[in-house]
Amino acid sequence: MKGHGKCMCGLVALEVEYASSEVAACHCSMCRNWGGGPMLAIDCADSVKISDESSVTRYASSEWAERGFCSKCGTHLFYFLKPANQYHLPIGLLQTDNKFTFTHQIFIDEKPEYYEFKNETHNMTGAEVFAYFEAED
Repeated sequence: MKGHGKCMCGLVALEVEYASSEVAACHCSMCRNWGGGPMLAIDCADSVKISDESSVTRYASSEWAERGFCSKCGTHLFYFLKPANQYHLPIGLLQTDNKFTFTHQIFIDEKPEYYEFKNETHNMTGAEVFAYFEAED
């Protein structure tokens, strides 16, 4: 499945191919600080084409990841997992008619008490997420 999106000012356009149709919520403190709430994202693996990379600021938010945003309007464009060369894009950024399913939540142990999703999902703590990725190496 393919999709596309652009930042609010239109300076940066993205073309993607989805690795799956599953949407995940990340409740880690960095995602909540970055976007004001959980990040609802879709895995696009390494299939992201960026129209104007010079207009994208990449912020190294950890040793293993970067967060990208438009240098002009600040739109959040992606979370990039460096070891896997894997992009996760905010699902709301993409214009699509595809059907997606909200399937899992990560860093559930960092989720504040003031919100709750009603969907039945697979939930992982931060420790479980790190253990999963260490096992992949």
